[in-house]
Amino acid sequence: MSKQPTVENITSYIAEINRIYKVGNATEHTYRPALKSLLETMTNNLTITNEPKRIACGAPDYIVTRNEIPIGYIEAKDVDTDLNHKSHKPQFDRYKQSLDNLIITDYLTFHLFENGEQITSVTIAKTGKNGIEADKTQFEKFIALVNLFIGYQGRGIQTSMQLSKIMAAKAQLMADIIENALNSNENTDSNSLDGQLKGFREVLIHDISHKEFADIYAQTVAYGMFAAKLNHLTPCPSPKERGDSPPLERLGEVFTRSKAANLIPHSNPFLRELFQYIASFYLDERIRWVVDDLADLFNYVDVYEIIKEFDKTDHDPIVHFYETFLSEYDPALRKSRGVWYTPKPVVQFIVQAVDDIGKIINERT
Repeated sequence: MSKQPTVENITSYIAEINRIYKVGNATEHTYRPALKSLLETMTNNLTITNEPKRIACGAPDYIVTRNEIPIGYIEAKDVDTDLNHKSHKPQFDRYKQSLDNLIITDYLTFHLFENGEQITSVTIAKTGKNGIEADKTQFEKFIALVNLFIGYQGRGIQTSMQLSKIMAAKAQLMADIIENALNSNENTDSNSLDGQLKGFREVLIHDISHKEFADIYAQTVAYGMFAAKLNHLTPCPSPKERGDSPPLERLGEVFTRSKAANLIPHSNPFLRELFQYIASFYLDERIRWVVDDLADLFNYVDVYEIIKEFDKTDHDPIVHFYETFLSEYDPALRKSRGVWYTPKPVVQFIVQAVDDIGKIINERT
């Protein structure tokens, strides 16, 4: 929930931004503590994180969480930056497509996007001859924008096509971040991605590129979440029992990456082993946030409705949905890998082969 900030809170923030601005050598990074402090005065029970290592690999500047569940993201550019300039478009489009609740700002103007669409915008100050001057007439609108941002509840997802598009966008973002992390050549105690890549090269594909590995990793995590969600289902309730409540309320508990690790079917030990790692504290901190964001997506998925789609075609959803997902993630990749719906006996053979590979990896680690 939000606090009730005073005019002085916002005025003090603008004064601090102005002080930094007048020094003349500030960058967009210099203003970050001031915005973090302002948001903390306006919210309760939220964690606002600004982590340079994550940012360097492609994460937004601020990640806002409640009880370790992501609720929104903020990308900040330098004061008086033209936020509509074409140089920012690729980055902003990537975030808008994959992050459902997003603020883009130059510390003075704030654009709020929900599900990729701009829903409101406010400018609380402007640069002038005497520095940065506050526009107090916009303070109430700014407070309303922040309240909308922290009150975001997620969108209900009821079709396989809708889910595949959103899953694919988040998986694409994850793959980009993994590739950037591997390309950074940064060696830290928490850098587990290099170790996983090394093991993958030793056991499966010795010359796999960073991009190819990032694609496989992101797809496996995304699809593993889907498998875990299917395994999370209780017997389908009647329409009367289900009512109109959103999926998150109907489940009565929050779906997280930790919960997903316990829900991966025992019939796939390779995937379970991977998810036990993903759910741990050892997950590389540079991708932890985006894995959490992907997991949170499934709090708003009405899987019962999606299963109904596949019931009509007598296809196993955990198998057939991958074709739908990959057609959104990368249509060219789908074609090159020959991913079309495969008869169950063939799928069982592939799954067994993957399990055998998993046993080999476990023996070598």
